Amino acid sequence: MKKIVSIITVMLLLLANHLTTEAANTGQLNLKSKGAVLLDSDTGAVLYAKNADKRMYPASLTKIATAIYAIEKGKLDSIVTVSGNAVRQDGTRVYLVEGEKITLKQLIQGMLVNSGNDAAVAIAEHLDGSVKQFSVHLNEYLTTTIGVRNTHFINPNGLSDKNHYTTAMDLAKITNYAIKNPVFADIFGTKVLKWKGQSWKTNILTHHRMLKGEFAYPGVTGGKTGYTVKAKQTLATTAQNANIRLTAVVLNSDLPKDKYDDTTSLFDFGFKNYKHNILKQVEVFTKDNKHYYPETDTLITESIKGSTKELNNQGILSIKNTNGQVVQLVALKYKEPIPKKVLVKSETTVEKNPQKEHLSYVTVIYGFMIIALAAIFVGVRKKFTKKF
Repeated sequence: MKKIVSIITVMLLLLANHLTTEAANTGQLNLKSKGAVLLDSDTGAVLYAKNADKRMYPASLTKIATAIYAIEKGKLDSIVTVSGNAVRQDGTRVYLVEGEKITLKQLIQGMLVNSGNDAAVAIAEHLDGSVKQFSVHLNEYLTTTIGVRNTHFINPNGLSDKNHYTTAMDLAKITNYAIKNPVFADIFGTKVLKWKGQSWKTNILTHHRMLKGEFAYPGVTGGKTGYTVKAKQTLATTAQNANIRLTAVVLNSDLPKDKYDDTTSLFDFGFKNYKHNILKQVEVFTKDNKHYYPETDTLITESIKGSTKELNNQGILSIKNTNGQVVQLVALKYKEPIPKKVLVKSETTVEKNPQKEHLSYVTVIYGFMIIALAAIFVGVRKKFTKKF
């Protein structure tokens, strides 16, 4: 029964997430990108969405997925032998040499910071033997571990293919998941990487203009760029202020400047309107005379202007902004009613008192003595009467 309830709860949360996305679509930001999503980096709350679940090409944002998969599944200090297939990759590279030996961590750094397509393939072949097998395992990982719904990757670097696609929502979820890993977060936020390879020794600068400072925005903590002819301009960025941390993904922008402008608009919107709060474990919410509470103190996203909380029959608490839009959903725990104590027969017996028991015993003895004396008296009297 508990398993069925858990499954139902997960389904409700997925449905509610869809409803949250629909609510977020009602915003009025003038974005040029075809797809965009803004999430709370910590709670996953959907703060803004445009064509969030429409399939699009990610370009090099694919490498975010490749990086977190490699970090979690591989050994960072393991030595990778670079293949000829990796070296022959098109596009941006870190100029690996066939037969070159390099650590997995350095390849991940070269892939994320300089968007090395050769590094991405070297990672895939090292982890799973081939790009094809890597893609199978990567898709399984993204589905089961992160929970994406509309993503299918057939390579580790994002080079164009009609069967290589994702959505703004899925990429935002992947990025949100990845930045919780300290190794990934450190590389994702790297501005300058000292590169020492067999054929290339240099200082690599991040391609992300907001992270680099060319398109200045306060609080930017990490980012990844992408571009192919079919995908157009793509961008994933994280930023924070004193109240909240945000993750923004924009897809299919026509011009490089468009994706930075749209990301700025998303961050401005998020920082202006939302903040964090704590839902205390001691808080109790009631629906139809049933009581629910958070299992632990829970971080929630609230509108700066205020919020309302609404509980449904399944114990799902909706955090809504002042416009009535759902910002976040929290599954609460049912508070079992305290059963009324039913006293058994032995428990209803009056507690024994030793002093009272002693007095009762003495009373009985005296009673028997009086009865005995009375009987003797009556007997003697009868005998005395007969004699006279």
